[in-house]
Amino acid sequence: MNPERRRTAFLAVLLAIAFTSAASATAAAERIRHTVNVDGHPIALWEKSATDPGEAVLLVHGRTWSAVPDFDLQVEGEDLSLMDGLVDHGYAVFAVDLRGYGATPRDETGWLTPQRAANDLAAVLEWIVERKDWRKKPHLFGWSMGSTNSLLMAQSRPDLISSLTLFGYWHDLDGDLPADEPGVTPQRIANTAEAAASDFITPGSISRKATDAYVAMALKADPVKTDLRNFDHYNALDPSRVMTPTLVIQGEHDPIAPTDRQAKLYTRIGSGHKQWVTVPGGDHAAFLETPRSYFLHALVSFLEGVPD
Repeated sequence: MNPERRRTAFLAVLLAIAFTSAASATAAAERIRHTVNVDGHPIALWEKSATDPGEAVLLVHGRTWSAVPDFDLQVEGEDLSLMDGLVDHGYAVFAVDLRGYGATPRDETGWLTPQRAANDLAAVLEWIVERKDWRKKPHLFGWSMGSTNSLLMAQSRPDLISSLTLFGYWHDLDGDLPADEPGVTPQRIANTAEAAASDFITPGSISRKATDAYVAMALKADPVKTDLRNFDHYNALDPSRVMTPTLVIQGEHDPIAPTDRQAKLYTRIGSGHKQWVTVPGGDHAAFLETPRSYFLHALVSFLEGVPD
């Protein structure tokens, strides 16, 4: 074979390998819906996985919107999905819809409580643990109200996770939340486009096309606001009980998760394996915005440093 034909054949092999790798990545990035039965109630769990992943991450959404708009935002020409970002680093990524959110129906009470959320997270983690022989136990990532629900789960069931990441932690550990007034009933208030866009705080941090896509996805997934009660359950939060490797992430411009609350959280975490990262230019939705690459690098670097 002459040199030119050899070179052409070599390039053809490279293109075939590249095509096969791209096809595998596309297949691995398909979003799959699972149903986890928890005390007779169906919990929707979404999965995107790399090929033959050795580790899993469970993502927990915040107060208003469910897993798919939060963690798998798809916008043509833009990389915004946190699930895809973690898949690209070799992880199996799961994202849960808690009761009343997204594809998970409300239960007969019509309410979601912090302790119910924590119990459901424990059951979902058990399901993930049993799914395959992982190299490590799952990593748990909670955003906004998902951070407090994740912390509540982690301090009671540390055996289920290998690490804990808390982003946008909102609760003041020195402030007691009041018990509910008697006779409260679920309100089932309609969500709005204004509310869907409200987490994008920093001007210019996300494109108009991405904001519009998020609003559309959020309202489709969660047309009615989930009703929550028993916020006083969060008074039981005690970071000193958390001996799991823990990452605290804070957006530089996040008014919902101010520095003084992150400082209390970080200093009181019991584990000696802990990090506190501030995302420059980031706010309450930093992983969907301009600082996404910084956010993802900080998260993955932490996860890779968690021992087996």
